[in-house]
Amino acid sequence: MSDLAPVERRLSDALDRIAQRLEKGGVAAKGRGSVFGLGARPEPTPDPDQAATISSLREALEKERAANAQLSERVQQVKQRQETTIAQLERRLARLTEQLDLQSLEMLRLKKANAKLMDANTALREAQIEGFPDATLINKSISAELEALQAERRAEMAEMEEILAELKPLIAAEPR
Repeated sequence: MSDLAPVERRLSDALDRIAQRLEKGGVAAKGRGSVFGLGARPEPTPDPDQAATISSLREALEKERAANAQLSERVQQVKQRQETTIAQLERRLARLTEQLDLQSLEMLRLKKANAKLMDANTALREAQIEGFPDATLINKSISAELEALQAERRAEMAEMEEILAELKPLIAAEPR
C-alpha cells in the first residue's frame, strides 16, 4: 500500500500538467486579437481531430481523478482497519500480560506454601518417629497445609479469571 502513494501522486501531477497545457492552449488562441478588435485575425477553428483528442484526454483525466479518489478512499479505509486491529491487539496483549503476572505471583505463593508444608510434615514425621509429637509442630503442620490450600485456591481463581476474560468477548459478540 505504501508503494501506491508515490505512483498516485506522480499520476495526479502528470494529469494536472496535461490539463494546464490544454487550458493554456485555449487561452493563447483567445488572446491573439488586437485592441478593440481592430486588425483582429479571425479565430482559428479547431481541428475536429484535435478537438476529439482534447475531449478524450479530458475524459481520461476525469476518469483517472475518480480512480485516484477511490484509491485514496480505499487506502484510508485500510489504514483505519489496521489502526483498529492494532489497538485491539494492544489491549489484548496488556490484558494477557496482566493475567500472566497474576498467575506468576500466585504460583510463587503456591511454591512457598508447599515448601513450608513439606518442612512442617518432615518435622512432624521425625517427631512421630521419636515417639512424641510436639503440639507446636502439629500446629505448624496444619497452618502450613492451610496456607498451601489457600495459595492453591488463589492460583485456581487466577486461572478462572483468565478463562472468564477470554470468554467475555465471545459471549458479548454472540447474537441473542
